[in-house]
Amino acid sequence: MEFSHISVLLEETLDALDIKPDGIYVDCTCGGAGHSSEILKRLSAKGRLIAIDQDPDAIAIIKERIGGDGRVTVVHDNFSNLRKILDSLGIDRVDGVLADLGVSSHQLDTAERGFSFHNEAPLDMRMSQEGMTAADIVNTFSQRELTQIFRDYGEEKFAQRIAASIVAYREREEIKTTTVLAEIVKQAIPAATRRTGGHPARRVFQALRIRTNLELDRISETVGDMFDALNVGGRVAIITFHSLEDRIVKKAFASYCKGCECPPGCPVCVCGKTPEGSLPFKKVLPSEREIEENQRSRSATLRCVERIREKE
Repeated sequence: MEFSHISVLLEETLDALDIKPDGIYVDCTCGGAGHSSEILKRLSAKGRLIAIDQDPDAIAIIKERIGGDGRVTVVHDNFSNLRKILDSLGIDRVDGVLADLGVSSHQLDTAERGFSFHNEAPLDMRMSQEGMTAADIVNTFSQRELTQIFRDYGEEKFAQRIAASIVAYREREEIKTTTVLAEIVKQAIPAATRRTGGHPARRVFQALRIRTNLELDRISETVGDMFDALNVGGRVAIITFHSLEDRIVKKAFASYCKGCECPPGCPVCVCGKTPEGSLPFKKVLPSEREIEENQRSRSATLRCVERIREKE
């Protein structure tokens, strides 16, 4: 099986993790093992890597590419189960956690996975290849629910019009393929808007992918588990690909770095709160060269937080 994926912000992410040769590291979204392979190069024989992915296609490739390395443990699961995974392996704390929240090139380029509006395929979009599909959502959710999905997860200003068009179409026949949905969206959007801002279905497909995989729910739940799993001096590095994800990560990281909450002008701190984390940098974006070499990196943002003390 081919599993093509260009690792985004590769060197920047490795630098952000500040890898300790004897440390324990977790790649929560191992994919094609691009980041993981480079992490292994920086680990000594005593180091350890936990490679997690929910996609069975990715797991097969991970096992093929790095699974034979004795320092690697491959886990087929969703990263939202991070604490449970570490507990099952007898690991209390780690020295670094990485999560690349983007869709892999393999998933986008494998037409039958249904992530892309460019190729005709079943409307699937499941990263785990299990559970509810995007087709289930567009064919069964109410117009109000679809409007909310497109507005909240896709920031689509024509969400209501698109949802109404979907409901009207499915009354005649079931929406089964990516190209049918893309055409419904295209026809629902005003002609003047269609000529600007890229493919008119881009935001709707993003929204459906997020809802199908419950991506934002899992991010919100799991970032705290990632930070809590760190040793002092350990770091969490997360790569996001749209503003909704980035806002969640930014807010969470900022909360770990928050200290005294006493009112301004209070002469002595009485709350006793001190930061648990610090930000090695604000954020890192891909260089112009990387964007030229890999257009899919253009919306990537890397953020990182370091644990600086134990939780009281």
